[in-house]
Amino acid sequence: MPDIVIYIIVGAVCLILGLLIGYILRKALGEKAIGSAEQKAQNLILDAENKAQTIKKEVLIEAKEEAHRVRSDVEREMKERRNEIHKSERRLVQKEEAIDKKLENIEKKEESIASKERGLSNKQSELDKIIAKEMNELERISGYSIEEAKEILLANTEKEIRHEASVMIKDIEYKAKEEADRKAKEIITGAIQRCAADHVAESTVSVVNLPNDEMKGRIIGREGRNIRAIETQTGVDLIIDDTPEAVILSAFDPVRREIARLALEKLIVDGRIHPARIEEMIEKARKEVDANIKDAGEQATFEVGIHNLHPELIKLLGRLRYRTSYGQNVLKHSIEVAHLSGLMAGELGLDEKLARRAGLLHDIGKALDHEVEGTHVDIGIDILKKYKETDAVINAMAAHHGDYEPKSMEAVLIAAADALSAARPGARRETLETYIKRLKELEEIADTTPGVEKSFAIQAGREIRIVARPEQVNDDEIVFLARDISKKIESELEYPGQIKVNVIRETRAIDYAK
Repeated sequence: MPDIVIYIIVGAVCLILGLLIGYILRKALGEKAIGSAEQKAQNLILDAENKAQTIKKEVLIEAKEEAHRVRSDVEREMKERRNEIHKSERRLVQKEEAIDKKLENIEKKEESIASKERGLSNKQSELDKIIAKEMNELERISGYSIEEAKEILLANTEKEIRHEASVMIKDIEYKAKEEADRKAKEIITGAIQRCAADHVAESTVSVVNLPNDEMKGRIIGREGRNIRAIETQTGVDLIIDDTPEAVILSAFDPVRREIARLALEKLIVDGRIHPARIEEMIEKARKEVDANIKDAGEQATFEVGIHNLHPELIKLLGRLRYRTSYGQNVLKHSIEVAHLSGLMAGELGLDEKLARRAGLLHDIGKALDHEVEGTHVDIGIDILKKYKETDAVINAMAAHHGDYEPKSMEAVLIAAADALSAARPGARRETLETYIKRLKELEEIADTTPGVEKSFAIQAGREIRIVARPEQVNDDEIVFLARDISKKIESELEYPGQIKVNVIRETRAIDYAK
């Protein structure tokens, strides 16, 4: 037991001694490491300070060099600017010297001009005295005052100017007319040669031929029931008179007249004429006419080359097949106007399709003018608006008689083509009363013009020859007289085409030898 305690004590003492020795060794080693680290740090600090000193010296050297270079540049630039300033000063001095010289010259010239003006004013006063003296002498010699001489001079000058003006007007008119006629003839002749349309005489009656006169009684029927049925259902008057083997159908509506004609022809061929059969045949004839109307409208659009027309517009075009105006078939006339306006638009570089479309539709209102109140122009406007035609087409249609202002060159061409189609020989048939009235109005316009002795309307009103009074109108003034009469005709008279105004002045000198 005591041995164990001794061993324990000895072990504890050894342990404590080991710990002390380890602590002492560790402390010595730590102090040695710390001293080495401090030495390294001091070395690093010294190296950094040396490098900083080196960099500082280099920077100072570079800064000094840069400052020296900048100073040199500034000095050089200052030297150049001083040289430029010296040059500018020399130029300014030279300019000032030149200006001073010029001012001296100007002053000398002003003095010279002033002296000349004084001399001129003296001469002017002398001249005025001489002119006044000469004028008094001229008045004394001529016997005219200054005002009278002015009037005579102005009158002579006016005569000369009027003469020269009339000569110029004649020359300008001749050249302009020659060029315009040539161009217009080329365009219109080319258009007419490429467009041809036949014409149907206007009529408000249709004649149905009968196989024999006995058929008249069958058409009339017992107590007139057949003829009443036909007239009631068609709206057409049947005239059965002494005309051999013929029945006359009378109506202002050409479509109704055509339906009645076809129905009556079918009844004559069928032979069974009674109210029920009449109603059946009239219905068949109506369907046939409707089909013909549609075919005519489609054929017209195909012939003119117009597409995308509303179906109702095509039907209305077809109705124009049975409508005439002054003996001219309106559908044929519309097709002709479409061709003429399209060809002229092509020659002038305008919208050819627009011209053809408006030309074809320009008289569309005549398809309904027997059924709707208003002029065919107003009716046509309503129709085209209803079926969504463009404003350009509507305006061209509305302006073809001058009722509305044309807004495009195509509208002007439609009016020209309409007049051209209507005015060419054989196109229309006018009544004798209308023809005579137009001739009288034409002569009255000329006869009421001062300086006219007598006038004669010739060539069916296409020309008027005017005999001027030679004592009132001289050769130079007949140009103005012709122009005045043509303007009065344009403003007061309506006519197709153009009217030639031919003024004739004759001076006769008669003497007798005794």
